[in-house]
Amino acid sequence: MIERYSREEIKNIWELENKFSCYLKVELAICQAYFELGEIPEADYKNIVEKAKFSVPRIDEIEKEVHHDVIAFLTNVNENVGESSRYIHKGVTSSDIIDTALALQVKSANRIIDNDFQLLFETLKEKAKEHKHTVCIGRSHGIHAEPITFGVKMLNWLDMFERNYKKFKEASKIIETGQISGPVGTYSNLEPKIEKRVCEILGLMPARISTQVIARDIHAQYLQSLSLIATVIEQCAVELRHLQRTEVNEVEESFGAHQKGSSAMPHKKNPISAENLCGLARIVRANSLAALENIPLWHERDISHSSAERIIFPDSTILIDYMLTRFNNLVKNLKVKEKNMLKNTSLYGGIVYSQRVLLELCNKGLTREDAYLLVQKNALNAFDNDGSFRENVLNDKEILKHLSKEKIENCFDINYYLRNIDSIFEKFGM
Repeated sequence: MIERYSREEIKNIWELENKFSCYLKVELAICQAYFELGEIPEADYKNIVEKAKFSVPRIDEIEKEVHHDVIAFLTNVNENVGESSRYIHKGVTSSDIIDTALALQVKSANRIIDNDFQLLFETLKEKAKEHKHTVCIGRSHGIHAEPITFGVKMLNWLDMFERNYKKFKEASKIIETGQISGPVGTYSNLEPKIEKRVCEILGLMPARISTQVIARDIHAQYLQSLSLIATVIEQCAVELRHLQRTEVNEVEESFGAHQKGSSAMPHKKNPISAENLCGLARIVRANSLAALENIPLWHERDISHSSAERIIFPDSTILIDYMLTRFNNLVKNLKVKEKNMLKNTSLYGGIVYSQRVLLELCNKGLTREDAYLLVQKNALNAFDNDGSFRENVLNDKEILKHLSKEKIENCFDINYYLRNIDSIFEKFGM
């Protein structure tokens, strides 16, 4: 059974209370590493573990004077710990705490986003199976091309999401990295084994190298993975918006019994969820650009990245969680209008079967150019005059010289186009 998280959980990860809790986890892990090496007396270590606490209002009060959030945090913790606090923050610098705590926050967000993916995969697979044989029209350039099934469309979506899930997992693994290397990353006042042990305690990967900060290309890669997820959601949402247009009318977002679509026009049922998702995708992509801008820092580090990250990490992770959840609900509750889908494949007397007629004429010895001109003439006549391609072909004397009426009728067999659907589903183990 896939776990379900409440909407508040990912938001709480980025609240100040949790941010400082992560700071404290890092500081306590450092103390534990020193204690295990015999560099903190047992009594002092126990006192630290027991009394190391903080208060967000008190931190805010101190920060107004010192203008440094980590110092304000440490000052507040030290007030509670007393003399044993001399062992806290030993040999480290602020960025050791900030970057490692950020990794803990992102790790918590990743767990929720991963769960969102699993729920969406489940929905897409169910919808693909349900509509494996639901005939609809495939389109290129927005124009009718040839028949497919709605289940195949769902598999295309599943493929995109599975591919970007892998990219997300790769980026997640890399960003779940901690550092405890001191000023400018040279371990000047502590040993590398402290960093290794702290990351082990926290369930993070130690940075291969750091320069007082972890290189921001790691964080940019992560935000890029989120922007790809958002853009794939938008790709699918745009498709649903097109399919819900009045003149297409092949799908419809769920619409509540008391829901209203317009303040002026009572008939309106709008694709509001899909439109909402398209708009939010723009925000996530914009945030990923800010992450790219954060990569170039002065020398070993500056803090130009810090202010941007306080926005782009909470906003992007919260948005991706929201978008995956809302898109999952949209797909799960989507009204699929099978009759309209089938009807749309038959517009203009089956104009979408033109290639089949073309190939049959070629099989009878016509050049492709001659066959193309014959078929195109009949197809465009049907299209331009709201006619029937099938009737045009059946009454074309030149075509009848090469194809019997029975052979022509066979060209309009939709099952011919769908004969390999099972093979496509087999690629997905379905």
